[in-house]
Amino acid sequence: MTRFIVEDDIWAIFPNVKIGVVVAQGIDNGIKNAGVYEQMLREAEKEARKFLEFEEWSRNPATAVWREAFRRFKAKKGARCSVESLLKRVKNGHHIPTINPLVDIYNCISLSYGLPCGGEDIDTFVGDIRLALADGHEPFIPLGGEENDPPYEGEIVYKDDMGVICRCWNWREAQRTMLTEQTKRAFLCMESIDDARHEALHQALEELAYLIQRHLGGTVKMHLLDARHSEISIID
Repeated sequence: MTRFIVEDDIWAIFPNVKIGVVVAQGIDNGIKNAGVYEQMLREAEKEARKFLEFEEWSRNPATAVWREAFRRFKAKKGARCSVESLLKRVKNGHHIPTINPLVDIYNCISLSYGLPCGGEDIDTFVGDIRLALADGHEPFIPLGGEENDPPYEGEIVYKDDMGVICRCWNWREAQRTMLTEQTKRAFLCMESIDDARHEALHQALEELAYLIQRHLGGTVKMHLLDARHSEISIID
């Protein structure tokens, strides 16, 4: 059995956070029609413009809460919530590139709902997955990198028994667990720390699950974690 566990230290800092998870199995993530996903991304970029009404990111309702959240734990200087990085690209007139179907789909959801979203290949996991405070010694090679860049002690990270999967909560993912065209089983998650946006999280989670099953097949299960329900089984 492989579990996903949100540790008590996280609830102590963020008691109202909600974590949405989609577990997809038996999917086909091979690129067959890149034009479909490119068009989806262009439409999502248009949707994202509703989050670009404020000049200052510290006032933007989609990103301000995350900037404040990152000040509540030890985070790398300059680290930002993943959705802020996507929105900045759109604001600066740059298109989000297609990568592979799963990544394209979750980027579309992130842009459309203004929520951070990421995904990992389940078959690369070693032991359980935890959202936890790092001890500072876990290995981490960032996506596209080659050198170890371990987290700070007290940094919020996703990790397994081999090391960190994503640093600074949802800032930068690991090379080791990235989604590829060969991915058959995927763990995708998104987070909401703003009570006013929890309903948007529910809607985003449902749309994410729908798009994955529609385009990639397989079986899809949705989960929602909160302080009363802080552990799920990913694989029985």
